[in-house]
Amino acid sequence: MGVFTFLIGSILMEKGSLVEFRVGGERRLAVIERPEGKKHWIAIDERGQSHTLHPREILYEVTGETYKPTQIKEFLKQAEVYLDPSSLEVAWEILVEDGETVTPAEMAMLLFSEQTPILSYAAYHLLSDDKLYFKLKGDRYEPRSKAQVNELKHQLTMEAQRQQEWSGFLSRLEQALAKQPVEWQNSDRLRLEALERFAALGEEASHKAPALETLLHLKRSETPQAAFQLLVDLGIWTPHENLFLRRSQIPIQFPQKVLEVAHHRLDSPPDDPDFNRIDLTHLKVYTIDDESTREIDDGLSVEFLPDGKQRIWVHIADPSRWVFPGDELDLEARRRSTTIYLPTGMIPMFPSELATGPMSLIQGKVCCALSFGVILGETGAIADYAIHASHIKTTYRLTYDDVDEMLELGVQGESELEAIADLAKRRREWRRAQGAISINMPESSIKVQDDEITIEVLDNSASRQLVAEMMILAGEVAARYGQEHQLPIPFRHQPQPELPPEEELILLPAGPVRSCAIRRCMPRSEMGITPARHASLGLDTYTQVTSPIRRYSDLLAHFQIKAHLRGESLPFSIQEMQELTMSISSTVQEAVSVERQTNRYWGLEYLRRLPNEIWHALMLRWLREHENLGLVLLEDLGLELAMRFNRDVTPGDRLQLRVSLADPRQDIIHFEEVMA
Repeated sequence: MGVFTFLIGSILMEKGSLVEFRVGGERRLAVIERPEGKKHWIAIDERGQSHTLHPREILYEVTGETYKPTQIKEFLKQAEVYLDPSSLEVAWEILVEDGETVTPAEMAMLLFSEQTPILSYAAYHLLSDDKLYFKLKGDRYEPRSKAQVNELKHQLTMEAQRQQEWSGFLSRLEQALAKQPVEWQNSDRLRLEALERFAALGEEASHKAPALETLLHLKRSETPQAAFQLLVDLGIWTPHENLFLRRSQIPIQFPQKVLEVAHHRLDSPPDDPDFNRIDLTHLKVYTIDDESTREIDDGLSVEFLPDGKQRIWVHIADPSRWVFPGDELDLEARRRSTTIYLPTGMIPMFPSELATGPMSLIQGKVCCALSFGVILGETGAIADYAIHASHIKTTYRLTYDDVDEMLELGVQGESELEAIADLAKRRREWRRAQGAISINMPESSIKVQDDEITIEVLDNSASRQLVAEMMILAGEVAARYGQEHQLPIPFRHQPQPELPPEEELILLPAGPVRSCAIRRCMPRSEMGITPARHASLGLDTYTQVTSPIRRYSDLLAHFQIKAHLRGESLPFSIQEMQELTMSISSTVQEAVSVERQTNRYWGLEYLRRLPNEIWHALMLRWLREHENLGLVLLEDLGLELAMRFNRDVTPGDRLQLRVSLADPRQDIIHFEEVMA
């Protein structure tokens, strides 16, 4: 039987030639049967199937023999014996030094010492599969350089490790979803954090790919809501995860270095820079706070002087005894700028071991303080004052309720407390005469513990007014000291508001409705290094110094004032203080926003859980009267919420409301009026 040869283009092919091509990326061998037109070949594979091939599709031709389709299976079987990828490494080591290129036939000779059709095909098979040692260059294979091979090996190792980690991660996912105990690995953290970012920030999240990959594998929708639900299902988040906090730049955990410094300060207290503190341990000191307060940063005393006058002492905790400008604790407090109070707990400005330990004014212990001694004139104005770094010893740790009860009953033996209350009243009257603007709106305290929500309306009681007045007094004294000595400290000021005319205000019901109208006109108080009037307090100069454990601006004032009292250079220049106050203002604003949004979330969740409860409400004011949208106060809870009315109402009207829809996550609340 004769041999037929066919020419297509420049390619000469015999009938019976064995060729390799790809179908859907899969290797396929077939035998050339005949040409098809001017540009194609007809080839028959081992199953007898016909394929029309363009010359470009033919990747390799087995030369030296002709074949029948029925011989393909045996040909492959014999070739498979030689398909050991590791053998290529030996060939590569021989060729790489000189950079020699090879054909499959030459590689067969190098590997197997023969160039039979089967061995040449086996060599081609190895070379074409290889992604490590050789690369195709024209019709020959070139050895990669040692550097390239090492890099490719590294990439392959990393990919294998990634696949192993991915497989392990998926296994742990399934465990967690089955509610089995899971020990997450460090390698899982990047994927879990990607899910957290995507759930919190949505499309604005960076590095979303791992989150989308996880959701896709689990056949869940690739949305932030699905990521949120997955984290809940895994037990990593709760259904009430605080997304407001997660979307913020607020740090939740302290860096390890900061914690180490805090522990070192506890174990080895530094030398006190104020070695000549005044000893005020003979004074009876009252601290007055909520029962849950753990950072005790202010206490009150009164000293009865020989001339019959009284000196009020406001003692403020002195964290600068433990923190120094520019150290790790100071820089971390500066980064945080404030303690954040959330219904679920607080995020402190300082590590709790320090904040609730030696920094606080603990009952029965001698503590370091910055004490403001003030003598008031007959009208309540400051007649004389002094500021001292001091030692004090807290006598009583009281709650607001304790003090209210003691003042009401007139407890004998506590004349100091009554004297402080009288001085506070004198101060309040004096500030009112100076133009202070009083806004009395109900304030609520929301607490969440073990998924139980409690909401308490804080009364503007005598004890709270007493403490507030004394803190304002200390703030005025500190500001006057700063102004007199030209110290750059964070002064607070508030522009004078344009209030509605008296005849207009008098038409509004007294209480929350009138206070709401005044509050609406009040400009925001601001912080700067230049003293100026604070309109609502009725003071010509004012700063905050009474919460240095919880507010960084207060700590800054302490640093500056105490350095001046010691006769030392100020730790912060005018320019540094200016930059710091701007930075602090921005950070505090974000913290206040998170506090407000979180409180609103839990307020709505509380209402959602009580769909049948009827709430007594007071219409405060219109938000958009043309849309019948107003602001109501739920008097039992102290919550102010928007409501759309379907009838005519007027500010001051009292209503009975029931929740018709509440969705805290979507920030939706709808009420329906219950007619009596």
